[in-house]
Amino acid sequence: MSRPIARVLMLLELLQSGGLRTVAELAARLDVDERTVRRYAQHLLDLDVPVESVRGRHGGYRIAPGYRMPPLMLSDDEALAVLLGLLAGRRAGLMTATGSASETAAAKIRRVLPARLGGRLDAVLGSLAFTAAPGTPAVPQTAVPQTAGPQTAVLLSLADAVRHHRPVSIRYTAADGRRSERTLHPYGLVAHAGRWYVTGADPALGEDRSFRLDRITEARTLPGAFDPPAGYDPAERVLSGIASAPYRHEVTVRVQGTAEYVRARLPAGIAIVEDLPSEGGADAETGRWSRVEMRVDRLDWLPAVLASLDRPFAIERPDELRGLVTRFAARLAESAQRQGPPHAH
Repeated sequence: MSRPIARVLMLLELLQSGGLRTVAELAARLDVDERTVRRYAQHLLDLDVPVESVRGRHGGYRIAPGYRMPPLMLSDDEALAVLLGLLAGRRAGLMTATGSASETAAAKIRRVLPARLGGRLDAVLGSLAFTAAPGTPAVPQTAVPQTAGPQTAVLLSLADAVRHHRPVSIRYTAADGRRSERTLHPYGLVAHAGRWYVTGADPALGEDRSFRLDRITEARTLPGAFDPPAGYDPAERVLSGIASAPYRHEVTVRVQGTAEYVRARLPAGIAIVEDLPSEGGADAETGRWSRVEMRVDRLDWLPAVLASLDRPFAIERPDELRGLVTRFAARLAESAQRQGPPHAH
């Protein structure tokens, strides 16, 4: 494709994003002079694209309101965002009564994508695992601050390496700011609590590792190939790694209920839950207890989570959590007795 044609299409894409674009802004984005921008706008008019010219000091170009413009033009970032949004909506149950609409929309987007990009996006969707089951309501992760998502180039490169079992070289910045470059045999991509992870083997250390994608600044495919282990569960590996990571507080609580019951009601990846031996003659349902171990940075959100279990529990450590639970219970009792706010005079 010649450069003038490519720039005309780039102008179309810029205008398609909506709003008024000044001639100076368009000239800078296209790396041409303002006279050339006006000539490109005329090319679009010749193709029956309704480009409107707005005069004045703050004037420029825009697409006429209400115009539906074929073909759909999406950048790599935009196409990935749309497909992941449709996938997340289906998993969360945020669909209309016509649930198949999201599937047909995704299929239409794939059909208009270049083969190169379509294959790379399929690699992302095919290698992605989730730690939460479909339809699981989101649990507030108050100890986890919001972060920026991964770079699209990094995500696409890692997904391609997962699909084709290729080693990659990554540049990684740890939580303490230390930077390193290492080789990884990626086994899978995992979405957990609003973050992306890649998990696999670090051949230099001879052990499995998981890395946050938002901390990877570059991922470069290396020559060669590897054989992933059979039965490897990337999501489970990420969860176990998060649950065993060092945190400010170590919490141990005994809960009356089976490990299966308790595990289903706690935020994934922060708790290790195991059944305790049954006492002799205890009822199978009401007499079973479980031990819950958690490592967290903050304790203030735990009283509400423990209350939501709706089961008797006993705190083993830390003692600080006992006071938080007592004060939380007092606030609940006070609110239960309150008749409502006083009437304004």
